[in-house]
Amino acid sequence: MAKTITLSVVIPAYNEADNFHNGKLSDVDTYLTKQTYAWEVIVVDDGSTDNTADLVEDWINNKPGWKLIRNKHAGKSKTVETGMKKATGKVRLFTDFDQATPIYEVTKVLDKVEQGADIVIGSREGEGSSREEEPLLRHVMGRVFNLLVQIIALHGINDSQCGFKAFSAQATEDLFNRMIVYKNRVVADAYTGAFDVELLFLARKSGYKISQIPVTWKYVNSSRVSPAKDSLRMLWDILKIRWAYLLGKYKK
Repeated sequence: MAKTITLSVVIPAYNEADNFHNGKLSDVDTYLTKQTYAWEVIVVDDGSTDNTADLVEDWINNKPGWKLIRNKHAGKSKTVETGMKKATGKVRLFTDFDQATPIYEVTKVLDKVEQGADIVIGSREGEGSSREEEPLLRHVMGRVFNLLVQIIALHGINDSQCGFKAFSAQATEDLFNRMIVYKNRVVADAYTGAFDVELLFLARKSGYKISQIPVTWKYVNSSRVSPAKDSLRMLWDILKIRWAYLLGKYKK
């Protein structure tokens, strides 16, 4: 009889050849193989234009617990959604390929789940957290953006944009099917969006218990990201989330 999967790790990938060669997936595998619980890792390639998918496919050959899904390019929200819905674990974590927040922080996630949390999100703010090598301008922009997110949609969530979030199986199956702003969203570029804000907004309105954990986070420069432009696009999306709520579109 197959073991019940305790933890699913979903890793979205878009043109990650450099991070692959830097051993980021090896770090995940080394950590998880030391654990006593059953786990799986699902890498979802978002139609990369480099050889990311082929590199991953060759690397995971004969690696138990690892899977690759090849998607057409549609953006991070659709990529994460695909992996989370394919996952079978009791706890389903999505985390960035670059491991800006290292996989070992998942121990805090599982502790919070044991204490009754439905959703656990990493926070780079507050006691016990750290932000390493982040440029000052990027830090200030992030703080201002998060303040606006709290005002508009998520009061009390200290860091809505850390790419390290875990959901129970029930929360996953419920919330990912109820998104409005990011339902079937397809983007042509590397825009990541604020899909996780919509998920957390829905979760709070639905009564799920959300816990925040302090995490270590290391800034990784990426030419694919335009902080100023993307922040404006995300802010517009967050306003649409609030508007959808006011119109009653999130009712079950």
